[in-house]
Amino acid sequence: MAERAAKRQAAGGVDDKAREAYFTASQGQLIWARFKRNTSAMAGLIVLVTLILAGLFSPFLTPYDPTAAGRDMSYQNGAPQIPRMWDENGFSWRPFIYTPERFRSIKTNFRWVTRINRNKRRYMTFLPKGDPYKLFGMAFRTHLFGVDKGKIHLFGTDAAGKDIFSRTFHAINTSLAVGTIGVFLAFFLALIIGGISGFYGGWIDSALQMFTDAIRTVPAIPLFMALAAFIPPEWSAEARFFFISTILGLIGWPTLARRVRTHLLTERNQEYVLAAKLCGASASHIIRRHLLPSFTSYIIVDLVISFPYMVLSETALSFIGLGLKDPVNSLGVMLQNVTQADVLLNYQWYFIPVIFFIVLVLAFVFVGDGLRDAADPYAETRK
Repeated sequence: MAERAAKRQAAGGVDDKAREAYFTASQGQLIWARFKRNTSAMAGLIVLVTLILAGLFSPFLTPYDPTAAGRDMSYQNGAPQIPRMWDENGFSWRPFIYTPERFRSIKTNFRWVTRINRNKRRYMTFLPKGDPYKLFGMAFRTHLFGVDKGKIHLFGTDAAGKDIFSRTFHAINTSLAVGTIGVFLAFFLALIIGGISGFYGGWIDSALQMFTDAIRTVPAIPLFMALAAFIPPEWSAEARFFFISTILGLIGWPTLARRVRTHLLTERNQEYVLAAKLCGASASHIIRRHLLPSFTSYIIVDLVISFPYMVLSETALSFIGLGLKDPVNSLGVMLQNVTQADVLLNYQWYFIPVIFFIVLVLAFVFVGDGLRDAADPYAETRK
Protein backbone atom coordinates (compact mmCIF):
# COMPACT_ATOMS: atom_id res chain seq x y z
CA MET A 1 0.00 0.00 0.00
CA ALA A 2 2.80 2.39 0.81
CA GLU A 3 4.42 1.74 -2.57
CA ARG A 4 1.14 2.45 -4.39
CA ALA A 5 0.67 5.68 -2.48
CA ALA A 6 4.22 6.73 -3.32
CA LYS A 7 3.64 6.01 -7.01
CA ARG A 8 0.38 7.98 -7.02
CA GLN A 9 2.12 10.86 -5.29
CA ALA A 10 5.00 10.79 -7.81
CA ALA A 11 2.54 10.64 -10.73
CA GLY A 12 0.60 13.53 -9.25
CA GLY A 13 3.82 15.52 -8.95
CA VAL A 14 4.63 14.89 -12.61
CA ASP A 15 1.11 15.94 -13.65
CA ASP A 16 1.34 19.09 -11.56
CA LYS A 17 4.65 19.99 -13.17
CA ALA A 18 3.22 19.33 -16.65
CA ARG A 19 0.19 21.52 -15.91
CA GLU A 20 2.39 24.26 -14.49
CA ALA A 21 4.64 24.15 -17.56
CA TYR A 22 1.58 24.31 -19.81
CA PHE A 23 0.00 27.32 -18.08
CA THR A 24 3.31 29.22 -17.80
CA ALA A 25 4.46 28.49 -21.37
CA SER A 26 4.76 31.32 -23.87
CA GLN A 27 2.70 31.47 -27.03
CA GLY A 28 5.64 30.26 -29.08
CA GLN A 29 6.18 27.26 -26.80
CA LEU A 30 2.52 26.29 -27.03
CA ILE A 31 2.58 26.54 -30.82
CA TRP A 32 5.74 24.39 -30.99
CA ALA A 33 4.22 21.79 -28.66
CA ARG A 34 1.11 21.48 -30.85
CA PHE A 35 3.20 21.57 -34.04
CA LYS A 36 5.39 18.64 -32.91
CA ARG A 37 2.32 16.42 -32.60
CA ASN A 38 1.57 16.87 -36.32
CA THR A 39 3.53 14.10 -38.06
CA SER A 40 3.14 15.42 -41.61
CA ALA A 41 4.14 18.93 -40.54
CA MET A 42 7.28 17.64 -38.80
CA ALA A 43 8.20 15.56 -41.85
CA GLY A 44 7.68 18.62 -44.05
CA LEU A 45 9.85 20.70 -41.71
CA ILE A 46 12.71 18.18 -41.87
CA VAL A 47 12.53 18.05 -45.67
CA LEU A 48 12.26 21.85 -45.92
CA VAL A 49 15.25 22.49 -43.66
CA THR A 50 17.26 19.90 -45.60
CA LEU A 51 16.47 21.57 -48.94
CA ILE A 52 17.20 25.04 -47.59
CA LEU A 53 20.59 23.94 -46.25
CA ALA A 54 21.30 22.09 -49.52
CA GLY A 55 20.54 25.27 -51.43
CA LEU A 56 22.67 27.47 -49.17
CA PHE A 57 25.67 25.12 -49.34
CA SER A 58 25.11 24.09 -52.97
CA PRO A 59 28.53 25.36 -54.17
CA PHE A 60 30.20 22.94 -51.75
CA LEU A 61 27.77 20.04 -52.15
CA THR A 62 27.91 20.07 -55.95
CA PRO A 63 31.05 19.14 -57.87
CA TYR A 64 31.01 21.68 -60.73
CA ASP A 65 30.10 25.18 -61.76
CA PRO A 66 26.44 25.07 -62.91
CA THR A 67 27.03 27.60 -65.70
CA ALA A 68 28.72 27.11 -69.05
CA ALA A 69 32.10 27.44 -67.33
CA GLY A 70 31.68 23.98 -65.76
CA ARG A 71 30.17 22.06 -68.68
CA ASP A 72 31.44 18.71 -69.87
CA MET A 73 31.77 18.84 -73.65
CA SER A 74 32.57 15.12 -73.82
CA TYR A 75 29.28 14.10 -72.18
CA GLN A 76 26.41 16.13 -73.63
CA ASN A 77 22.86 14.90 -72.94
CA GLY A 78 24.53 12.22 -70.85
CA ALA A 79 22.52 9.83 -68.70
CA PRO A 80 22.88 9.85 -64.88
CA GLN A 81 25.99 8.09 -63.62
CA ILE A 82 25.19 5.95 -60.58
CA PRO A 83 28.17 5.11 -58.33
CA ARG A 84 28.58 1.44 -57.50
CA MET A 85 30.98 -0.73 -55.53
CA TRP A 86 30.92 -4.02 -57.45
CA ASP A 87 30.27 -5.45 -60.90
CA GLU A 88 31.33 -8.41 -62.99
CA ASN A 89 34.96 -7.25 -62.71
CA GLY A 90 35.01 -7.53 -58.92
CA PHE A 91 34.40 -5.61 -55.70
CA SER A 92 35.90 -2.23 -54.80
CA TRP A 93 36.02 -0.47 -51.45
CA ARG A 94 35.84 2.86 -53.28
CA PRO A 95 32.65 3.85 -55.16
CA PHE A 96 33.24 4.13 -58.89
CA ILE A 97 31.54 4.94 -62.17
CA TYR A 98 32.29 3.77 -65.69
CA THR A 99 34.14 5.85 -68.26
CA PRO A 100 32.01 7.14 -71.18
CA GLU A 101 33.65 7.16 -74.61
CA ARG A 102 32.33 9.48 -77.31
CA PHE A 103 32.79 8.83 -81.01
CA ARG A 104 31.07 9.28 -84.36
CA SER A 105 29.22 6.23 -85.69
CA ILE A 106 28.42 5.38 -89.29
CA LYS A 107 25.17 3.83 -88.06
CA THR A 108 23.91 7.25 -86.92
CA ASN A 109 25.09 9.18 -89.99
CA PHE A 110 28.32 10.11 -88.22
CA ARG A 111 26.58 11.75 -85.27
CA TRP A 112 28.23 11.68 -81.89
CA VAL A 113 27.50 8.50 -79.92
CA THR A 114 28.40 7.80 -76.28
CA ARG A 115 29.43 4.29 -75.27
CA ILE A 116 30.11 3.17 -71.70
CA ASN A 117 33.40 1.32 -71.20
CA ARG A 118 32.79 -1.02 -68.26
CA ASN A 119 36.49 -1.94 -68.07
CA LYS A 120 37.61 1.62 -67.22
CA ARG A 121 36.65 2.79 -63.78
CA ARG A 122 36.61 6.30 -62.37
CA TYR A 123 36.90 6.22 -58.59
CA MET A 124 35.07 8.76 -56.45
CA THR A 125 37.09 11.12 -54.30
CA PHE A 126 35.90 13.23 -51.39
CA LEU A 127 36.78 16.85 -50.60
CA PRO A 128 38.72 17.36 -53.85
CA LYS A 129 39.79 20.72 -55.24
CA GLY A 130 37.66 21.91 -58.16
CA ASP A 131 35.93 24.93 -59.66
CA PRO A 132 36.32 28.07 -57.51
CA TYR A 133 33.25 29.44 -55.78
CA LYS A 134 32.24 31.90 -53.08
CA LEU A 135 30.32 30.93 -49.95
CA PHE A 136 29.24 33.66 -47.50
CA GLY A 137 31.68 36.05 -49.13
CA MET A 138 34.72 33.75 -48.86
CA ALA A 139 36.47 32.02 -51.75
CA PHE A 140 36.82 28.22 -51.78
CA ARG A 141 37.81 25.44 -54.17
CA THR A 142 36.91 22.37 -52.08
CA HIS A 143 33.84 20.35 -53.09
CA LEU A 144 32.12 17.46 -51.34
CA PHE A 145 32.93 14.83 -53.95
CA GLY A 146 34.37 14.23 -57.42
CA VAL A 147 36.24 11.56 -59.35
CA ASP A 148 39.93 10.92 -59.83
CA LYS A 149 39.71 11.22 -63.65
CA GLY A 150 37.23 13.15 -65.76
CA LYS A 151 33.87 14.17 -64.29
CA ILE A 152 30.88 12.61 -62.56
CA HIS A 153 27.25 13.53 -63.26
CA LEU A 154 24.81 11.99 -60.78
CA PHE A 155 21.75 13.48 -62.51
CA GLY A 156 23.24 13.45 -66.02
CA THR A 157 23.91 16.46 -68.24
CA ASP A 158 21.89 18.71 -70.52
CA ALA A 159 22.41 19.51 -74.20
CA ALA A 160 25.23 21.94 -73.37
CA GLY A 161 27.02 19.44 -71.12
CA LYS A 162 26.14 21.26 -67.88
CA ASP A 163 25.80 19.10 -64.79
CA ILE A 164 22.10 18.78 -63.84
CA PHE A 165 22.95 17.84 -60.24
CA SER A 166 24.87 21.09 -59.76
CA ARG A 167 22.22 23.12 -61.57
CA THR A 168 19.38 21.65 -59.48
CA PHE A 169 20.83 22.56 -56.09
CA HIS A 170 21.86 26.03 -57.23
CA ALA A 171 18.35 26.46 -58.68
CA ILE A 172 16.79 25.65 -55.30
CA ASN A 173 18.90 28.37 -53.71
CA THR A 174 17.93 30.91 -56.39
CA SER A 175 14.21 30.17 -56.22
CA LEU A 176 14.24 30.37 -52.43
CA ALA A 177 16.14 33.66 -52.57
CA VAL A 178 13.59 35.13 -54.98
CA GLY A 179 10.78 33.93 -52.71
CA THR A 180 12.47 35.34 -49.60
CA ILE A 181 12.93 38.81 -51.07
CA GLY A 182 9.40 38.84 -52.47
CA VAL A 183 7.80 37.60 -49.24
CA PHE A 184 9.58 40.05 -46.96
CA LEU A 185 8.87 42.99 -49.25
CA ALA A 186 5.19 41.99 -49.36
CA PHE A 187 5.27 41.47 -45.57
CA PHE A 188 6.68 44.96 -45.00
CA LEU A 189 4.09 46.64 -47.22
CA ALA A 190 1.24 44.59 -45.73
CA LEU A 191 2.12 45.57 -42.17
CA ILE A 192 2.34 49.27 -43.02
CA ILE A 193 -0.74 49.56 -45.24
CA GLY A 194 -2.88 47.08 -43.28
CA GLY A 195 -1.83 48.58 -39.95
CA ILE A 196 -2.65 52.17 -40.94
CA SER A 197 -5.92 51.12 -42.54
CA GLY A 198 -7.10 49.06 -39.57
CA PHE A 199 -5.98 51.49 -36.86
CA TYR A 200 -7.36 54.75 -38.24
CA GLY A 201 -10.41 53.49 -40.15
CA GLY A 202 -12.73 56.07 -41.72
CA TRP A 203 -11.79 57.69 -45.00
CA ILE A 204 -8.14 56.56 -44.64
CA ASP A 205 -9.33 52.96 -44.48
CA SER A 206 -11.62 53.45 -47.49
CA ALA A 207 -8.87 55.02 -49.58
CA LEU A 208 -6.31 52.34 -48.72
CA GLN A 209 -8.80 49.55 -49.39
CA MET A 210 -9.56 51.01 -52.81
CA PHE A 211 -5.83 51.01 -53.51
CA THR A 212 -5.55 47.42 -52.22
CA ASP A 213 -8.41 46.25 -54.43
CA ALA A 214 -6.78 47.95 -57.41
CA ILE A 215 -3.53 46.03 -56.81
CA ARG A 216 -5.42 42.75 -56.37
CA THR A 217 -7.12 43.15 -59.73
CA VAL A 218 -3.83 43.52 -61.61
CA PRO A 219 -3.29 40.28 -63.62
CA ALA A 220 0.23 39.01 -63.01
CA ILE A 221 0.95 37.39 -66.39
CA PRO A 222 -0.05 40.37 -68.61
CA LEU A 223 1.83 42.65 -66.22
CA PHE A 224 5.03 40.64 -66.57
CA MET A 225 4.56 40.39 -70.33
CA ALA A 226 4.42 44.18 -70.49
CA LEU A 227 7.41 44.59 -68.18
CA ALA A 228 9.43 41.98 -70.07
CA ALA A 229 9.06 44.06 -73.22
CA PHE A 230 10.64 47.05 -71.47
CA ILE A 231 13.51 45.21 -69.72
CA PRO A 232 16.74 46.34 -71.42
CA PRO A 233 18.54 43.39 -73.01
CA GLU A 234 21.84 44.57 -71.53
CA TRP A 235 20.61 43.99 -68.00
CA SER A 236 22.72 41.52 -66.06
CA ALA A 237 21.34 38.34 -64.55
CA GLU A 238 21.59 39.91 -61.06
CA ALA A 239 19.58 42.97 -62.13
CA ARG A 240 16.85 40.79 -63.63
CA PHE A 241 16.84 38.68 -60.46
CA PHE A 242 16.20 41.66 -58.16
CA PHE A 243 13.67 43.11 -60.59
CA ILE A 244 11.59 39.91 -60.59
CA SER A 245 11.84 39.65 -56.79
CA THR A 246 10.71 43.25 -56.33
CA ILE A 247 7.74 42.94 -58.68
CA LEU A 248 6.59 39.73 -56.95
CA GLY A 249 6.73 41.53 -53.62
CA LEU A 250 4.91 44.63 -54.89
CA ILE A 251 1.94 42.61 -56.12
CA GLY A 252 1.88 40.02 -53.33
CA TRP A 253 0.99 42.10 -50.24
CA PRO A 254 -2.82 42.74 -50.50
CA THR A 255 -3.98 39.43 -48.95
CA LEU A 256 -1.83 39.78 -45.83
CA ALA A 257 -2.72 43.49 -45.59
CA ARG A 258 -6.41 42.54 -45.47
CA ARG A 259 -5.76 40.14 -42.59
CA VAL A 260 -3.77 42.76 -40.66
CA ARG A 261 -6.53 45.33 -41.22
CA THR A 262 -9.26 42.95 -40.04
CA HIS A 263 -7.39 42.14 -36.84
CA LEU A 264 -6.63 45.77 -36.02
CA LEU A 265 -10.24 46.80 -36.62
CA THR A 266 -11.33 44.37 -33.90
CA GLU A 267 -8.49 45.17 -31.50
CA ARG A 268 -8.21 48.96 -31.72
CA ASN A 269 -11.10 49.51 -29.25
CA GLN A 270 -9.79 47.13 -26.61
CA GLU A 271 -8.99 48.48 -23.16
CA TYR A 272 -5.21 48.06 -23.46
CA VAL A 273 -5.22 50.19 -26.63
CA LEU A 274 -7.31 52.90 -24.95
CA ALA A 275 -4.96 52.82 -21.95
CA ALA A 276 -1.96 53.29 -24.25
CA LYS A 277 -3.68 56.27 -25.90
CA LEU A 278 -4.42 57.86 -22.50
CA CYS A 279 -0.75 57.46 -21.60
CA GLY A 280 0.15 59.54 -24.66
CA ALA A 281 1.51 56.75 -26.87
CA SER A 282 1.69 57.57 -30.55
CA ALA A 283 -0.24 55.64 -33.19
CA SER A 284 2.95 54.07 -34.58
CA HIS A 285 3.98 52.97 -31.07
CA ILE A 286 0.59 51.40 -30.37
CA ILE A 287 0.58 49.53 -33.68
CA ARG A 288 4.19 48.38 -33.38
CA ARG A 289 4.33 47.50 -29.67
CA HIS A 290 0.78 46.47 -28.82
CA LEU A 291 -1.40 45.54 -31.79
CA LEU A 292 0.95 43.68 -34.13
CA PRO A 293 2.54 41.51 -31.37
CA SER A 294 -0.95 40.37 -30.37
CA PHE A 295 -1.13 38.17 -33.48
CA THR A 296 2.52 37.53 -34.27
CA SER A 297 1.92 33.79 -34.63
CA TYR A 298 -0.62 34.33 -37.39
CA ILE A 299 1.74 36.67 -39.23
CA ILE A 300 4.46 34.00 -39.11
CA VAL A 301 2.00 31.44 -40.47
CA ASP A 302 1.06 33.78 -43.32
CA LEU A 303 4.74 34.27 -44.13
CA VAL A 304 5.39 30.53 -44.37
CA ILE A 305 2.26 29.95 -46.46
CA SER A 306 3.25 32.80 -48.81
CA PHE A 307 6.62 31.21 -49.64
CA PRO A 308 5.35 28.42 -51.92
CA TYR A 309 3.20 30.89 -53.85
CA MET A 310 6.21 33.14 -54.42
CA VAL A 311 8.30 30.16 -55.54
CA LEU A 312 5.46 29.02 -57.80
CA SER A 313 5.17 32.52 -59.28
CA GLU A 314 8.89 32.73 -60.03
CA THR A 315 8.88 29.23 -61.51
CA ALA A 316 5.83 29.91 -63.68
CA LEU A 317 7.21 33.21 -64.98
CA SER A 318 10.63 31.73 -65.74
CA PHE A 319 8.98 28.69 -67.32
CA ILE A 320 7.10 30.84 -69.87
CA GLY A 321 10.17 32.98 -70.52
CA LEU A 322 9.09 36.13 -68.63
CA GLY A 323 11.22 35.67 -65.54
CA LEU A 324 14.82 34.65 -64.98
CA LYS A 325 16.92 33.35 -67.84
CA ASP A 326 20.28 31.71 -68.38
CA PRO A 327 22.91 31.91 -66.99
CA VAL A 328 20.80 32.19 -63.81
CA ASN A 329 19.86 28.76 -62.47
CA SER A 330 16.34 28.62 -61.06
CA LEU A 331 13.73 25.88 -60.99
CA GLY A 332 11.66 27.75 -63.57
CA VAL A 333 14.63 28.10 -65.93
CA MET A 334 15.37 24.38 -65.66
CA LEU A 335 11.74 23.43 -66.25
CA GLN A 336 11.87 25.14 -69.63
CA ASN A 337 13.89 22.19 -70.94
CA VAL A 338 11.19 19.59 -70.23
CA THR A 339 8.70 21.03 -72.72
CA GLN A 340 10.39 19.45 -75.72
CA ALA A 341 9.08 16.15 -77.06
CA ASP A 342 12.62 14.91 -77.64
CA VAL A 343 13.35 15.27 -73.92
CA LEU A 344 10.28 13.26 -72.95
CA LEU A 345 11.24 10.42 -75.29
CA ASN A 346 15.01 10.28 -74.89
CA TYR A 347 16.27 12.34 -71.94
CA GLN A 348 13.97 11.60 -69.02
CA TRP A 349 16.58 12.71 -66.46
CA TYR A 350 15.68 16.31 -67.36
CA PHE A 351 12.63 15.75 -65.11
CA ILE A 352 14.72 15.26 -61.95
CA PRO A 353 14.50 19.01 -61.03
CA VAL A 354 10.71 18.71 -61.34
CA ILE A 355 10.75 16.20 -58.47
CA PHE A 356 12.72 18.61 -56.28
CA PHE A 357 10.33 21.42 -57.17
CA ILE A 358 7.28 19.35 -56.17
CA VAL A 359 8.92 18.22 -52.91
CA LEU A 360 9.88 21.81 -52.04
CA VAL A 361 6.37 23.17 -52.58
CA LEU A 362 4.75 20.26 -50.70
CA ALA A 363 7.14 20.76 -47.77
CA PHE A 364 6.14 24.43 -47.54
CA VAL A 365 2.45 23.49 -47.72
CA PHE A 366 2.72 20.85 -44.96
CA VAL A 367 4.68 23.19 -42.68
CA GLY A 368 2.27 26.06 -43.34
CA ASP A 369 -0.78 23.92 -42.63
CA GLY A 370 0.84 22.58 -39.47
CA LEU A 371 1.68 26.08 -38.23
CA ARG A 372 -1.82 27.30 -39.02
CA ASP A 373 -3.35 24.49 -36.95
CA ALA A 374 -0.83 24.95 -34.15
CA ALA A 375 -1.43 28.71 -33.95
CA ASP A 376 -5.19 28.21 -33.69
CA PRO A 377 -6.03 27.52 -30.00
CA TYR A 378 -9.43 26.10 -30.98
CA ALA A 379 -8.15 23.68 -33.64
CA GLU A 380 -8.13 20.69 -31.27
CA THR A 381 -11.67 21.35 -30.04
CA ARG A 382 -13.04 21.30 -33.59
CA LYS A 383 -11.55 17.88 -34.42
